[in-house]
Amino acid sequence: MAHITEDDVHDHINGVCFKTGPPGKVGAETEWLVTDPAHPAEPVRVDRLRGVLDTGGPPPAGSRISFEPGGQVELSSPALPGPAAAYAALAADLEHVGKILEGDGLRLSGQALDPVRPPLRQLHSPRYEAMDGFYSGRRHASGRTMMCSTASVQVCLDNGADTADLRSRWELLHRLGPVLVAAFANSALWRGRPTGWKSARWAVWAAIDSARTRPVLSGTDHRDPATAWTEYALSAPVMAVSAHGTGTPWTADPGFTLAEWLRGRGPRPATLADLELHLSTLFPPVRPRGWWELRMIDALPHRWWPVPMALAAALLDDPAARAAAEEATARMCGDGAPAPRLWLRSALRGVADPRIGACARTCLDAAVDALPRMGAAELASLVDDYADQYTRRGLCPADTRPTHAEEAE
Repeated sequence: MAHITEDDVHDHINGVCFKTGPPGKVGAETEWLVTDPAHPAEPVRVDRLRGVLDTGGPPPAGSRISFEPGGQVELSSPALPGPAAAYAALAADLEHVGKILEGDGLRLSGQALDPVRPPLRQLHSPRYEAMDGFYSGRRHASGRTMMCSTASVQVCLDNGADTADLRSRWELLHRLGPVLVAAFANSALWRGRPTGWKSARWAVWAAIDSARTRPVLSGTDHRDPATAWTEYALSAPVMAVSAHGTGTPWTADPGFTLAEWLRGRGPRPATLADLELHLSTLFPPVRPRGWWELRMIDALPHRWWPVPMALAAALLDDPAARAAAEEATARMCGDGAPAPRLWLRSALRGVADPRIGACARTCLDAAVDALPRMGAAELASLVDDYADQYTRRGLCPADTRPTHAEEAE
């Protein structure tokens, strides 16, 4: 395989991660902790989950089922034109999966951090062995918790129509990040006790390795997106050197950054496959993958999972809502991207923080107004209901404990 240079890294990132085209497609990846109400303190084994789900056949609308290391179930929708289509598809597939699991006495839990069970890694692929080894070797105690005990709603949106649109969306999504953390914070408990955070899931992720989880943009950083992401990737420690199909074990935490590997530190020259693996081990809240992957949102009770998807799509793709979001986030952040302390306040206080709460209310109101224009009136009503129950009252799901009926709706 051909060896790569730093210039190749930039060219790959610019051409693949930041490709442009007509925007409008929307997707979502919903992760779910799975519980057995008859044995709530015990893990649900992945083998059991696979066996149960295989009996029901594939999801009817085409979502992909996968599993996270601790046995969390993930449903990833197709990328579809607009939030209404993405909602309809993923809702149908979640209903399909939920009914199958309920038939075996299992429940999809709308929690973002397992409130009772300790982390237990069940998947043992080379990738997860290396990831576990990386975090254990660096004494990141929260690494296994992140892998095995957290769940999120990830929203996927198009990059933009052209370079200028892409850059505008990139900057707006970073400014919206703390709003999305705060408005949907849903992880106040861990090991049966209050954590002091509204989104302890965010705190867990932030603690594992800042070189691969911090936001790409911070403060008055006005680098172009491809340069910013290239420099982020080059400076991050390599999590693992793969065996390239040789059958030998992967080398976890080899002790160098990607830039150092490209300059000769590694056991062999780096290839494009190594770069792709490395990029997949970087977890900033806004991750460019040829589309925007928003990774900062806590998993939510079943009724509410579509709300962050609808909100983000409206604020990016409806011109009036986007203008309102740009103005509101500029008031909150000033001239640039959010500073690290704003991200931490969003996870610690949620929308009870006055500046973040004011911005969140403006953004949800703008989305409620925009979604009917996008053919998503049902989602507008749902976002409005969510805002009434939480955001307009200065609350987030972490402030209340959902009933079983709310999680199952």
